[in-house]
Amino acid sequence: MTTTGTHTPVQEHKSHVRTLVGTGIGNAVEWYDWAIYATFAPFIASALFSSADPTSAILSTLAIFAVGFVARPFGGFVFGWIGDRIGRKTSMTFAVALGAFGSLLIGVAPTFESVGVFASIMLLFARLIQGLAHGGELPSSQTYLSEMAPKEKRGFWATLIYTSGTVGILLGTLLGAVLSAMLSKSDMAAWGWRIPFILGGILGVYALVMRARMKETEAFEAETVKEKHEPIWPQIFRHRKQALQVIGLTVGLTVIYYVWGVVAPSYAATTLKMDRGAALWASVVGNIVFIAALPFWGRLSDRIGRKPVLIAGAAGAALLHFPMTWLLKDSPWQLAVGMSVMLFFIAASAAIVPAVYAELFPTKIRTVGVGVPYSICVAAFGGTAPYLQSWLASIGQGSLFNVYAVVLLAVGIAFVFTIPETKGKDLTH
Repeated sequence: MTTTGTHTPVQEHKSHVRTLVGTGIGNAVEWYDWAIYATFAPFIASALFSSADPTSAILSTLAIFAVGFVARPFGGFVFGWIGDRIGRKTSMTFAVALGAFGSLLIGVAPTFESVGVFASIMLLFARLIQGLAHGGELPSSQTYLSEMAPKEKRGFWATLIYTSGTVGILLGTLLGAVLSAMLSKSDMAAWGWRIPFILGGILGVYALVMRARMKETEAFEAETVKEKHEPIWPQIFRHRKQALQVIGLTVGLTVIYYVWGVVAPSYAATTLKMDRGAALWASVVGNIVFIAALPFWGRLSDRIGRKPVLIAGAAGAALLHFPMTWLLKDSPWQLAVGMSVMLFFIAASAAIVPAVYAELFPTKIRTVGVGVPYSICVAAFGGTAPYLQSWLASIGQGSLFNVYAVVLLAVGIAFVFTIPETKGKDLTH
């Protein structure tokens, strides 16, 4: 971030803290919302769908998890447009407010037993709202953080996106473990599963207040009125190569991350019949390793460049995916080891892609340029990963999903060779 002579070190420090806290807490709430949906999917299925066919209910719940991703590209465009025309801060503030509303809707949704199919429709509506909000949250926060970061430390600052997101996931996971330990299964099914969603709405309101106090980036403010109002679609077309690169770099990461970082505990409990509470605690171990690995990879990218780190992470994840999948049977320690090993390598790409994405685009198209292709990719591949994994496992073809994940990681490696080295790039142009 560039500074002026009127800024003292103390003012700069306060500005940095406000940037990191405001960005981080809103991002954490978004990831928390998506994590608790995956964690509490069995309870959502029993409460908001017909209990006549439990398998169909859980698959329907996971299908709505995927449907939420369908709204993400629209959110990426709408909030990306807001970010590039009105401001990054405004986009981030609106996104977190809408996401909080969606979380509250799920928390107070009536049961299938009381209102029938309307319960399922309300869940679908809430997930679409969250998808819209979250489709704009990540590109807006990534762009904001990258533009506020000192260019020589941008890779390290970029790690806040997945660090704060993982903290949100851990909060949801720990809450699930605590509730499972404190409440009976009948209480969890009746009302306990609603607590995390209501809490998510409250946290979203707090994040809204924090973001309202943040300042706009200097890169955005340096843009002229004419530049801010150039037509969007011609610019997207002119930068179609960069948009394709965003998709290529994301496709393997989004699938492998959702497999090991988000749905692994639920998959272990429902498909492998592992104790649910033990699976959640094993997930805590894996995510702590992930958080610890992120700054390591971020700092390394600021020293040796983005491309070597991206290649190392994707290659390591591809090589170890099958061995770690074979290790995973029915013991919590196996889940803890598998998640820890995989998330260490997944962290390499996750740590720095926010910086890489921002460095690919000019200021006037940076938010929407990242948001649209990123959201399309996450919707098409990340959002369908849990459903596809569960469905293939249910018909005895789980190995096909593993091949699919590794092939997508290989695609990501290939795309690394198509991008320029962007370490230290000036983002004010």
